[in-house]
Amino acid sequence: MSRIDLLLQNYSKHVRTPWQTDAAAMQRVWFCIYDPHDELNLRAKLGEFELATLQSSKKWAQYDLTDSFAEWLAGHKYAEKYFKNPSLLNTVLPDYKSYLVNTISQCIEASHADGNTVLALYGVGSLFGFIKVKELVEKVAPLVPGRLVVFFPGTHENNTYRLLDGYDGWGYLAVPITSDKEL
Repeated sequence: MSRIDLLLQNYSKHVRTPWQTDAAAMQRVWFCIYDPHDELNLRAKLGEFELATLQSSKKWAQYDLTDSFAEWLAGHKYAEKYFKNPSLLNTVLPDYKSYLVNTISQCIEASHADGNTVLALYGVGSLFGFIKVKELVEKVAPLVPGRLVVFFPGTHENNTYRLLDGYDGWGYLAVPITSDKEL
């Protein structure tokens, strides 16, 4: 069984467990953690994660972060200036985070998400170097009425998450769903 198949199996078990209706926003966040080398395999199986969610009598919505930076920057009125001098981008990265929160919020509304909906965020590796996943999750989790699942290419050890095995790991209380062992 591949690592992504095991992740799918563990996710399927987890999504079928009864959900607390009074859980706080940060208690409703799941991280599906996988080896960054498995990114293409994960994307090929996203439909199966959706199917597992639907088979558990839950709804599914998804948002792809992969091209979000390029889309945001292309629409920025000073884009040409940033292309010429990329070091200036640091001054506007908070605007990028606001853009993400707004577009994800629109996705939540468009999908008619309720307390029975899973919102899946994928393409999270594309945030590396721009904003921390933790910062985005802290802003988005309260907007999700059901569960927020973050497909996370990296590692998890002792409640520390490391995106793309980078050095800027952080401690976080999300529920980890891994591909290293069966649930």
